Amino acid sequence: MSGVRFTFGEGQAGEVETIALDALMVRLFQGIDEANVGWLLALDQRLRAAFGAALIDTVPSYTTVMVQFDVLSLSPGEARERVLRAVADLTPVALGGGRKHVVPVWYDPSVGPDLPRLAELSGLAVEEVIRRHCAKAYKVFALGFTPGFAFMGLVEPALAAPRLATPRQRVAAGSVGIGERQTAVYPSVSPGGWNLLGRTPVTLFAEGKSLFSPGDSVRFHAVDRYRFVELGGDVTPLGGVS
Repeated sequence: MSGVRFTFGEGQAGEVETIALDALMVRLFQGIDEANVGWLLALDQRLRAAFGAALIDTVPSYTTVMVQFDVLSLSPGEARERVLRAVADLTPVALGGGRKHVVPVWYDPSVGPDLPRLAELSGLAVEEVIRRHCAKAYKVFALGFTPGFAFMGLVEPALAAPRLATPRQRVAAGSVGIGERQTAVYPSVSPGGWNLLGRTPVTLFAEGKSLFSPGDSVRFHAVDRYRFVELGGDVTPLGGVS
């Protein structure tokens, strides 16, 4: 089904499309960019206010925000009109208000088996890969895949690496990885195809709540094995869970 087009900002083109009887997808951008985050967070806030009691949920992503609504309260046409009113005069929110996190990581091939290969692909020493991965704060773009899994970026081009051709059946909780120019932490044991660099002892999802939210910033901090264990980290080699 074709969508309804609209403009926002300085003449940028967006689109709202029906994806289910009770859900609309609002697209602002076509490509991933850190500059998108402020716009998407502003749209998320506008949609929550516009739908009010009729809102079931919103799901921000890299380029879109999905809005799910109560069909007993709103027809799809009425919901679409609320979206179009929400995007009128949209301006991005300032990103300084998101929470800032420092995440300790033990970078080691026993828990990050792709670290040596990523160093080889980039032409950098392992120590330099670690330094560069820790050198910047990454914006949280979206949550998804599994509860608490935060898609973050963007890593510098030298560290970018394609996802594994054959995903691992099981990746340990706390595993830190890179997929293309994104980086993330696996919050729980799950399948996964990202390039694994190390592991954090930090719990990312507990009691139904995620540690990270879209708009937050995350900086990784390298620690040694002793500190990792002291913080409660699991040193079981990935071979024990893959």
